[in-house]
Amino acid sequence: MGVPVSQMYTVASYVLKQRLSGRKRYPLVLMLEPLFRCNLSCAGCGKIQYPAHILKRDLSVEQAMKAVDECPAPMVSIPGGEPLLHPQIREIVDGLIARKKYIYLCTNALLLKQKLEEGLFEPSKYLTFSVHMDGQEEHHDFAVCREGTYTKAVEGIRLAVERGFRVTTNTTLFDGADPNSVRKFFDEMMELGVEGMMVSPGYAYPKAPDQKSFLQERRKTNELFEMILSNRKKGWRFNQSPLFLEFLMGKREYECTPWGNPTYNIFGWQKPCYLLQDGYVDTFEELMSGTQWENYGRASGNPSCQQCMVHCGYEPTAVDHTFASFGGLWGTIKAMIFNIYANPGAKSRLEVEKTKPHGPLAHLGLTIEGKPLKKEAVEAA
Repeated sequence: MGVPVSQMYTVASYVLKQRLSGRKRYPLVLMLEPLFRCNLSCAGCGKIQYPAHILKRDLSVEQAMKAVDECPAPMVSIPGGEPLLHPQIREIVDGLIARKKYIYLCTNALLLKQKLEEGLFEPSKYLTFSVHMDGQEEHHDFAVCREGTYTKAVEGIRLAVERGFRVTTNTTLFDGADPNSVRKFFDEMMELGVEGMMVSPGYAYPKAPDQKSFLQERRKTNELFEMILSNRKKGWRFNQSPLFLEFLMGKREYECTPWGNPTYNIFGWQKPCYLLQDGYVDTFEELMSGTQWENYGRASGNPSCQQCMVHCGYEPTAVDHTFASFGGLWGTIKAMIFNIYANPGAKSRLEVEKTKPHGPLAHLGLTIEGKPLKKEAVEAA
């Protein structure tokens, strides 16, 4: 597991306290979005499609701290947009560290090297740079619609690791992903010295301009992740619940717990989750008590939730399961010890996949051959 013992202890203590208190719904990670603007225009992003006057807005430090103080989650993820564009991101991070929150600052890393050289941040066990990396160089540059981003991100990662910062990666996989390439990408990230990796299937944001590249069927998602996560190399480290990874592989069935990763941004507390936007409320208490949670998740029949397997909805479920029963705890321990998942069938399918075309536009006959297609090619398709 690519998670420090101190963080595991903090999270475990918090979850056990919630369960002993009889709380059915509790937050695990606060998704704090301080802005929506970004220095990339990824085709699969649903956050940068707002009009210019919205993209110019920032959460103030005071608003961010008020949200953190309302929500008792021990971890705070700072997505966006690109958080390093926020003029007061250092003050926000310092405020979270003072509150002893474990922070995952999500970044595309285009500015990471510059900010580190400027001395904007100092290493802390509470601060992790979670770098958005969508695979090997050609796949990553294609996914973010700009050549050269992989190289710049790697430069930022190397410098952060050298200076003693905690660094993880966050990878979203889309339809047409090459499982063999993803596995090679894992090797590359481990060689860079990152603490751990996160993976998740792409879910179709209603606002995302490219709706065709998302994984649309759970069965296909399970098949993809079974090939990727079976027959693992011992050196791979994942910064995720082992039970969630088993869920992606089709070994477990879980129901979504959208309240596990509540979202706060410039509009307020977003109902019901990071991906769906069914309105906003002013306080965390209103979000928890006023949201009709029974209307969300696969069991609800809500068509927007039927194919989603994204970590922000299901990882809290897996973590809760770990501490809900002896079976959940034993399942987690077993997954940590016996983490190779030998699977001859998955290995054979990987060999077959080597003969197939891959890439986000493989369904249109457009594939990556040595270099990524530029943004113009994506838009034209």
